[in-house]
Parts: sequence; structure tokens; C-alpha cells
Amino acid sequence: MKHLYTLLLSLMVFIAPLNVMAQSKVAHINTQQLISEMPEVIAAQNELKKLEDQYGKEMENSVKEFQTKAQTYQGDAQNQTDLINQQRQVELQEMQQRIQDFRETAAQELQKRSADMMRPLYEKARAAIEKVAAAQGFDYVLDSSPGGSVIMASGKDLLPDVKTSLGF
Repeated sequence: MKHLYTLLLSLMVFIAPLNVMAQSKVAHINTQQLISEMPEVIAAQNELKKLEDQYGKEMENSVKEFQTKAQTYQGDAQNQTDLINQQRQVELQEMQQRIQDFRETAAQELQKRSADMMRPLYEKARAAIEKVAAAQGFDYVLDSSPGGSVIMASGKDLLPDVKTSLGF
């Protein structure tokens, strides 16, 4: 019995360090916070805000012009012929359509510019995360921001073994 106890104790002492060595090192980072604090991101957001304000002013001017014309035409409608009133109605509809088209184009342009400006910054942040993680010996880096995922995974991938186990 004493030999069995000694044997078990010896095995536990031998196996415990192996188990610790086999564990992967895991770290986490809030990428949303990192990106929001990057100076380049702040500068890009300021530039996008300026563009958005510019589009907003253009939109506001167009709407004011439309409203002024609509009020003028409505007040003068009784003094004009049906033909002129119909032409004015068509003109107002066209103005309204141009305003709507501008609104859609501006939104698309803002979205495109944002994506073009932010993509390299996201890639820069990811590369920095991977570099620091590799230098510190981490196998996995998890994104701790809401809805986050795995950023880096250099540990063992079980997919081939599971496929083999399933027979494909």
C-alpha cells in the first residue's frame, strides 16, 4: 500500500508539470477601445465629421431653396395658368428628387470614405496585436470588446483530427 501511494505521488509530480506545459497561453484585448484611442483614427473621424458637416450644409441649403420655391409657387398659383402651375409642380418634383439623390450619394460617399480610411488602421492594430502577442508567447488572443472573437490562434487546430475521426 505504501508503495502504491509513493508510486501515485511520483506520477502526480511527474504529470502535473507536463499538463502545465501543454496548456496554451491566452490573452485578451478590447480592440474597440484600442482603435478608438489611436491618434490616426481620431484624425480620420475628424476628417469624416468635416465632410459630413459639409454635406449637411449643402443638403440644408437645397431644402431651404426647395421650401422657398414651393411657398412662392403656392402663393402665386392662383395668378398663373394651369400649364405654368403644372410646370412648376414638375420643377418642384425634380428638385425633390435631386435632393433625395444627393442625400443617398452623400451617405454612400461617407460610408465609402470611412471604410477606405479605417481599413488600414484596423490592419495596423491587428498587426500590432499579433506582434506583441507573439513576442510575449501567447498562442491565442481574444477580443474582449462586445461581440469580440479570436484575433490570433497559433495553437493546435483540431479540424484535421476531427475530420479524420468522422471519416472524411
